[in-house]
Amino acid sequence: MIFQNFSVNLHKFLLNLEKQWNRMIQSDPKQCLYCTNNQTLHDLMIEICPLTVSRVFLFKEQTYRGRCLVAYNGHVNDLNELSDEERNAFMSDVTRVTRAMQKAFNPEKINYGAYSDKLSHLHFHLAPKYVNGPDYGGTFQMNPGKVYLTDEEYAQMIQTIKENLDDPQPSGMDFLDTIKLNLYSNELFVMT
Repeated sequence: MIFQNFSVNLHKFLLNLEKQWNRMIQSDPKQCLYCTNNQTLHDLMIEICPLTVSRVFLFKEQTYRGRCLVAYNGHVNDLNELSDEERNAFMSDVTRVTRAMQKAFNPEKINYGAYSDKLSHLHFHLAPKYVNGPDYGGTFQMNPGKVYLTDEEYAQMIQTIKENLDDPQPSGMDFLDTIKLNLYSNELFVMT
């Protein structure tokens, strides 16, 4: 009985140790696709531009027309590892990209994916979905390998996204700031 309990506990300990080891290996920035900015990354996607606390990429595989990815600048494994301020800045970047995608491509919906099971670096897949398009009403595929564009088509798509990133939609906070500024002025105007 004592041997059996020892064996069960040893087995649990070794499984936990293996999980910790695998997590440590997965989260090594020297092995990270986004941190090393290696050829594998460039084979999968094209960097569009840096954002406030992240970078935005265009997926080369374009089954979901306009598909992008936003990767956090620092090497963190999960959203919950960020401070509130860092998380808000990252999610602001994600929102900025999805607004640009919405303006540029007018999808019915944008699916968000933050899996990181095998690649422990905080990033969001942003997959536009279109009525009667691939996987509409379901989960997007990670890499269907069906639709690739010409260099000119990628360049045009990137230009369109950049133009829409440079023209951010005013937020509710911008509106409130405008009202606050006007409260201190001689005039008050109401926008409807």
